[in-house]
Amino acid sequence: MITIQCDTREHRSEWERISGQLDSLGVKYFRSKLYVGDYQSLDNPRMVVDRKKDLQELCGNVCQQHERFRAELVRAQEAGIQIVILCEHGGSIKALEDIYFWENPRRRESPKAMNGWQLFKVLNTMKSKYGVRFEFCDKRQTGRRIVEILTDGNDGR
Repeated sequence: MITIQCDTREHRSEWERISGQLDSLGVKYFRSKLYVGDYQSLDNPRMVVDRKKDLQELCGNVCQQHERFRAELVRAQEAGIQIVILCEHGGSIKALEDIYFWENPRRRESPKAMNGWQLFKVLNTMKSKYGVRFEFCDKRQTGRRIVEILTDGNDGR
């Protein structure tokens, strides 16, 4: 059975929800600071999952926090670590291509806010440049998807 190292910087309410899911799956885990990402299997330290609560958080990471986000991707790439960004947006967002038609709620207040096709282009560039993978799930599936990704890192869904 897999043992997962979980980053201590994960938000408390999110951590409580996900640790409950891991408990229900019978997964062993412990918390300590990770070099990159939020979740890593002790069996494969070259694969990490970085969880994002939705597309708005991901959008903020690639726009307002671009340098910090890019620096983490570069750090992972230089260390030979595969990052899988697991976005818990749910709904109709099941694959990277689905983002193209996403309507960013922030555009109601700020017409200059990034729209779906712009975010799609940025994420595809990051995928090509840094080898990062983007996967999507519903919040109820996060624990299971983390385990699946870390168990079978070549899943590629």
